[in-house]
Amino acid sequence: MYLPAHFAEQRPAVLHALMREHPFATLVSSGAQGLAADHLPLRLAFDATGKARLRGHVARANPLWRDAAGSEVLAIFHGPQAYVSPSWYPSKHEHGKAVPTWNYVVVQARGRLATIDDPLRLRALLDDLVDHHESGLPQAWRVADAPPDYIEKMLAAIVGIEIEILALEGKWKVSQNQPAANRAGVVAGLHAQGGEHQNAIAALVADTCAGKLP
Repeated sequence: MYLPAHFAEQRPAVLHALMREHPFATLVSSGAQGLAADHLPLRLAFDATGKARLRGHVARANPLWRDAAGSEVLAIFHGPQAYVSPSWYPSKHEHGKAVPTWNYVVVQARGRLATIDDPLRLRALLDDLVDHHESGLPQAWRVADAPPDYIEKMLAAIVGIEIEILALEGKWKVSQNQPAANRAGVVAGLHAQGGEHQNAIAALVADTCAGKLP
């Protein structure tokens, strides 16, 4: 992706945090039919050697696991995003030299896709994914709550996938290229709108004002 230096985020802890907070990813692959984009939750995990991996599963009917097995794929994790009006910039009212833009944060992970089809490994993967996403719920569901024959049937209909992360980059476009007064105007304008994404981006822009982002 196009990544000017002032928008680049390279701190692993920050990138990993966004991937955990926004696990529903776009997985781009290239197979016999050309480029394909699948949308699925991917869990960030670390193996015994400390290597970062993404784990999930797809329907057995999905050609992804056959077409992309062993090849490089791109997982995109989308964070908050919001439109930015130039009317929020004090500088616009001084000289009019301002245009609209869009603020957003995104993480891209590149890696090689492997499949998990062995029943025991697949069940372990599913248990891990379910336990992770159900944790914190007042009545957490477990795979073992369902009848064994039903789970066996469901497992036969999916294939696990695992992606060893080979490259990771983030883009935090949160008004770093604007002077402090304009950034303060963006924070006020976004808060005035009051949406979830707007408030999240406002907080990130405020961090740039406080010197907490590159």
